[in-house]
Amino acid sequence: MDNLTLRQITEAIEKNKTIGIVTAKNPSVDDMAAALSLYLSLKNAGKDVTIATPENPLVEVSSLVGIDKVQTSLNSAAGDLVVSFPYEEGEIDKVSYTLDNGYLNIVVKAGEKGLSFKDEEVQFTRGAKGVPTLLFTVGVQRLSDVAKLFDVADLKDTMVINIDNEADNQGFGDIVMVYPMLSSLSEQITNLLLAVNLKIDPDTAQNLMYGISDGTNNFQNPKTSALAFEMAGILMRNGAIRVNTSRKEEKNVDPFFKPQQQRQQQQSQQQRQQELQSELKKQENRAQNKDDDDSPPDDWLAPKIYKGSTNF
Repeated sequence: MDNLTLRQITEAIEKNKTIGIVTAKNPSVDDMAAALSLYLSLKNAGKDVTIATPENPLVEVSSLVGIDKVQTSLNSAAGDLVVSFPYEEGEIDKVSYTLDNGYLNIVVKAGEKGLSFKDEEVQFTRGAKGVPTLLFTVGVQRLSDVAKLFDVADLKDTMVINIDNEADNQGFGDIVMVYPMLSSLSEQITNLLLAVNLKIDPDTAQNLMYGISDGTNNFQNPKTSALAFEMAGILMRNGAIRVNTSRKEEKNVDPFFKPQQQRQQQQSQQQRQQELQSELKKQENRAQNKDDDDSPPDDWLAPKIYKGSTNF
């Protein structure tokens, strides 16, 4: 990430208070971990942030912190409520409102012609003001992949930052951060948060560690980048614990308890190593004692002179 891009992103975050984050349909653990971590850090910075994906997330990402904040619509409650119905000249005298037991009543006073529209012709819609002024797309290769979340036409006044590591990305957006050489989106988001001085708390760090582990196949993928190892070390210093995200080995394990199990495994390994070292030391002591017991007398190698009373 060059200095110009960094400065543009920093200024965009400082300038905009309403920020949206979107991922594509059925995001991977890496995709969702990266998006949620960006969401948590921006929330901690006091921003009004909305995170959304076209469909409800799959169970495989359910262990990530903040997953309950993911919506299936980008328009927030801040959008205007618009009440629409057919109108002809002279049908309406005036429009007013009243407050009654916590309800707002919109009163449409009929004119001389009376109101000709039917109840079923009244429509209620949200205005486009719910669309954020800054939008991060994370792991989205083309805007059509998230068209269900918003009308692209509503983004005319929205700054779009495209973050991805897939070569097939179409390169849309005002700022394009598409780096296929990186092995995970989570390492890229970690680097971004550090660059713009956004806080990485333990929950955010753990999400990102899950993401990097998933994106690199537990660091076993030959394409794992140097940045992945570097960011993993920083995340561990910020409270994250390395986890094994192999579904084959842990398919029956509740992901929520993975950090605790990791600590227990490390403690068990250390204990076994200590026991093994202790047993080896005992064997060495026994071997040494045996050597001492079997050693010949001091005069064993000295010349022998026979002394006796036998006569020839």
